Amino acid sequence: MSFVPYRPREPRQKRQTLDQAQIVQAALELLDRVGFDELTMRRLAARLGVKAAALYRHVRSKEELLGLLGDEISAGISLPRGDGDWREQLTEMAWNVRRGLLVHRDAARVLASTPPGGPRRLRHVEAVLRVLRSTGLNDRDVVRAAYHLNNLVTEFVADEGRFAAYATAPGSSRRKILAEARRQFKQLPTNEYPTIVALADRLADSDQDALFQFGIDMCLKGIQALTKRTS
Repeated sequence: MSFVPYRPREPRQKRQTLDQAQIVQAALELLDRVGFDELTMRRLAARLGVKAAALYRHVRSKEELLGLLGDEISAGISLPRGDGDWREQLTEMAWNVRRGLLVHRDAARVLASTPPGGPRRLRHVEAVLRVLRSTGLNDRDVVRAAYHLNNLVTEFVADEGRFAAYATAPGSSRRKILAEARRQFKQLPTNEYPTIVALADRLADSDQDALFQFGIDMCLKGIQALTKRTS
């Protein structure tokens, strides 16, 4: 009888457990890398080293995943401090949202494509509605003003993201793109497009912060006019 030396069995490694928080964090990292259009459940599963079916035990659909992403993104956006008049508070909120959305690639598109849900995102909705209601607007106009203010911010940031992606192409830059736009505007026939030619430099303005603040100021003046109409 041959002698076989005893070899202790190596301990079996525990299979890594997957939970919803891990999935959302991985989805956010994948969004930053590939962008909104390329964010798929299959790619996400590959990033996590699991089969796509494993994701659906924790997230029922891509739509639900995007909603969870919207709540996760909202967690990184500062809530207003609550001081100052309604104009100052709404301005602070708008800038906070813009800064927060610019942290992640296509974050504005995630919010624009999903209904508000999740506790962290709803806290921002609550804050905006509360401030708008304090202006004296009726409830119908409060909701309508919140809708347009939200669209202004998210669409502005989404546009910034699209421009940034375009400007990162090889041999391209924001400065070159704007310079080319100005050149093309100025070369248009002045008998057909006199106003475009006259405003060519302004149409390709590079001051995004000033442009954003101008939009907020327009909204605030509109809200102010509505409060006078309803008082």
